[in-house]
Amino acid sequence: MEDTIEIREDFYINGEAFKIISGSIHYFRVVPEYWQDRLEKLKAMGCNTVETYIPWNLHEPKEGEFCFTEGQDVGKFISLAQELGLYVIIRPSPYICTEWEFGGLPAWLLNKPNMRLRCNCKEFQECVARYYQHLFRILTPLQLPCGGPVILMPLENEYGSFGDDKEYLKNLKDLMLKNGLVVPLVTSDGPNEQCLRDGTLTEILPTANFGSGAVSGFNELAKYTNGRPLMCMEFWIGWFDTWGNEMHIKSDPEANKKDLEDILRLGHVNFYMFHGGTNFGFMNGAIYPDQLRPHVTSYDYDAPLTEDGQFTEKYYAFQKVIEKYCAIPQVPFTTTVKKMHYGTFSVNQKVSLFSILEDLSEPVFYPDTKSMEQLGQGYGYILYRSNLKKGKYIEKFHLVDAGDRGIIFADEEKIAIRYDQELEQDCPLTFQADEVQFDILIENMGRVNYGEKLGRQRKGITGGVLMDGKFHFGWNHYPLPLDNLERIDFSKEYVNDTPAFYRICFEIRETGDTFMELDGWGKGCVFVNGRNIGRFWEAGPQKRLYIPGPLLLECRNEIILFETDGKAGGNILLTDKPNL
Repeated sequence: MEDTIEIREDFYINGEAFKIISGSIHYFRVVPEYWQDRLEKLKAMGCNTVETYIPWNLHEPKEGEFCFTEGQDVGKFISLAQELGLYVIIRPSPYICTEWEFGGLPAWLLNKPNMRLRCNCKEFQECVARYYQHLFRILTPLQLPCGGPVILMPLENEYGSFGDDKEYLKNLKDLMLKNGLVVPLVTSDGPNEQCLRDGTLTEILPTANFGSGAVSGFNELAKYTNGRPLMCMEFWIGWFDTWGNEMHIKSDPEANKKDLEDILRLGHVNFYMFHGGTNFGFMNGAIYPDQLRPHVTSYDYDAPLTEDGQFTEKYYAFQKVIEKYCAIPQVPFTTTVKKMHYGTFSVNQKVSLFSILEDLSEPVFYPDTKSMEQLGQGYGYILYRSNLKKGKYIEKFHLVDAGDRGIIFADEEKIAIRYDQELEQDCPLTFQADEVQFDILIENMGRVNYGEKLGRQRKGITGGVLMDGKFHFGWNHYPLPLDNLERIDFSKEYVNDTPAFYRICFEIRETGDTFMELDGWGKGCVFVNGRNIGRFWEAGPQKRLYIPGPLLLECRNEIILFETDGKAGGNILLTDKPNL
């Protein structure tokens, strides 16, 4: 007899009422070697369910090419949760938000001329349909009635905060059913009339996302549940950081605890986040309230578990509330996680980007400037190069439709750094000669993951380069996704105050979690034994990058830093202490 999950006036599993106490762990923000550790700690806090989003852009990084192995093996993560006796809420929406690059949407969608996102657009629906064919081959057999642990799937994510295309939601539902969905669907939206009206379908249970005011939030949600259970699908018990924040954002544990008591008294919960993890690589997203504000590499989120999986005050406070509603299991922790202080290491080798540019990238010439997406590039940097014969002074220079941060060079000498809106504001340029090699290094700092700008996230220079009111034509394009660092020749020339690569080699006898202090360094990204662990920026608030122990080797290790602003500290510190 197969297991069942039903939604009546409450949730029922195999005919018995079931209180969902869930926590969010994103498998893609945690190295696979630590999945079991984080899941065990979730269960030990009293949770019976784990929730995770699924980022489309990781699983279909290039159109038609799918990846569900190693760190992207969502099936393994779900099965591991089942082995530990946990149920699973899976969120396969094409769009996930979650402070992730482009809200989880693949960058290649932006290179389709008729594309409109998150609506009943034929091109968008066709891309989602192909993706779901591959994704649901993994998810379908892992649903509860099929012998797996998956009990719920949210249809979309806060759709009422974005649009009101009910046909899109219905077609998404039909697509999931066609691909084998058998567990109940839910929606998740902000607890207000407009969001719940536009983001829900009558036949699907609505849930709400909020971080405070649980009673009022549930009162509003109850207007749309028609006697069905109340659930906070995202109980925001912390918040995210963006580059330039004064400090790491924290919430009040006592206020969180009071809201949790109200939620569990009235309904069901999913902690967002139970464990945040890390925005590895170039996968941080961004918001745009008044200017571009990219999310930092750490996704600590002030959660019950820190970025590196340590217990916090919130963990124990929430555990005490949960034990009023269910017995807290005794869970043995089976993963050995050590913190290591390795000390200071100096740069061994360094080379300027300009010296190895054509080793890393093959130039593509166009009269006009092309965006990253038009060149088949999703992430990283791109350098635009042209020869100027305009004299020593340009009164008005700016870029058209450009993002996100540009460093401008004349004959490989830095003359300006422009960020976000500054890129499209006129500024003067002064050169040392009448004829110069003119370079613009553009960084994609993370696509917006929420709001009205979602569909306008092409990176690089889309509209062109204006000089004294006229477009300048004739550009070589050098895509720099930095996925081929094995081509770096450190024997070539290094020049101070230019974008450069720095290599640090060291040997260790024991591996463990460590934190990289980058005091004296400007802006860039870090690769540990070939793995991009994320961005750094002196703007803060994050000053140290987390390096999980499984990324290190009990022998010779290599760290490569790419620094763009010409600010190199000369060494790094690997310490056992985070800075958040």
